Amino acid sequence: MTSDQKKALLLLEAVIFNYHGLDEEEKNILEKTAKEIEATEELKWVNNFIAEDSFNSFERARGFLNQVVQSFDSDSKISCLTKTWNSNKSKGYVSEIEATSLLKIAKDWGVQKEFITFVRNSM
Repeated sequence: MTSDQKKALLLLEAVIFNYHGLDEEEKNILEKTAKEIEATEELKWVNNFIAEDSFNSFERARGFLNQVVQSFDSDSKISCLTKTWNSNKSKGYVSEIEATSLLKIAKDWGVQKEFITFVRNSM
């Protein structure tokens, strides 16, 4: 996994978790993801990115991600989205706004159909 792929995954997870305010469980999930993919530096970058303007972090992240993922293949895009979905689901629920946000990103990335199929199959 490249540094950009690590940033994309962690940034996507972080902005989705931050919709309702990052609680301790979500923080732990995010740190676990960073540890699993050996991305402690990328997590620091993500935390700084969000801290710069947390109110607008989703839209800022969306712009950043749309540029970065242009070099990703479809499987890498789907992997990022599904890992984020599963991380979010691991806390016991995925809120409507979190699901809608992930669908927006999937549409931006041109993998909406594949992501919807994954979500349906994971229910």
